[in-house]
Amino acid sequence: MKIARVFPRKTTATPTDDLAFFGNPPDGIEVDEVHISVTFSYDTDIAAELYESWKNVAPIVKIGGPAMGATGGEFTPGLYLKNGYVMTSRGCPNNCWFCDVHDREGGIRELPITTGWNLLDSNILACSDSHVRKVFQMLKTAPRPRGQTIQLTGGLEAKILTRYHVSLLWDLRPGQMFFAYDTPDDLEPLIEAGIKLRYANFTRSHLRCYVLIGWPKDTIRAAEKRLIQAWTAGFMPMAMLWKNKKGDTDKEWARFVRQWARPVIAKSLLKELYQSTVHA
Repeated sequence: MKIARVFPRKTTATPTDDLAFFGNPPDGIEVDEVHISVTFSYDTDIAAELYESWKNVAPIVKIGGPAMGATGGEFTPGLYLKNGYVMTSRGCPNNCWFCDVHDREGGIRELPITTGWNLLDSNILACSDSHVRKVFQMLKTAPRPRGQTIQLTGGLEAKILTRYHVSLLWDLRPGQMFFAYDTPDDLEPLIEAGIKLRYANFTRSHLRCYVLIGWPKDTIRAAEKRLIQAWTAGFMPMAMLWKNKKGDTDKEWARFVRQWARPVIAKSLLKELYQSTVHA
């Protein structure tokens, strides 16, 4: 079956094969189904326009994806994400105010394990030890392009990171693993995770930390403080700008995030901020 997948915008994870499209359908296209995949809530209007453009291309044309509240089923490599990206579980036991994963997917559901080298699970460490072990073994042995390292992009929760998990990570040796500092109670577990991971010889070149910024009543100064805290805990902080469902972005916060978008600039900013804090 030929399925055209249509996306409102291109990201690093978007498929690039001949049946992945952006914008209006090309002349003469013949497919069995059209799936319009919407990841971000602020793209729903664009998705509606795409539906109008594609509705007569195939007998079945439908809109889905996380932004439409769709609960994901089993993961099919290469269908809605580029080959190499993989998901082995859905859902999350947490119910954070800024995240819709729990509302949309519910608690953790372990999926059949397919292959890839970039793991996007929302909370892989919340899965059973047996599943985590099998997933890490898959990542270790899955074919990947020459020079491509294993990536744990979906996120690791510091609060539930154990020494057993660290031993698995030490054996896996991912090029990058991502944690998060979203709320004040994330800081202490992040510090503890940093200690455990540094003991296993992981450095900031491996350890990344998404730091949520820019929500209502947040301030630039408070955001800078959290970024420094993530840095001192042993992680390379990555500012992640909160957006409402419409995708509205305050200009000051957008400018602030751009400053932190490039690691070289971010490191320079961190050193300056750290020095000013020390000498204050």
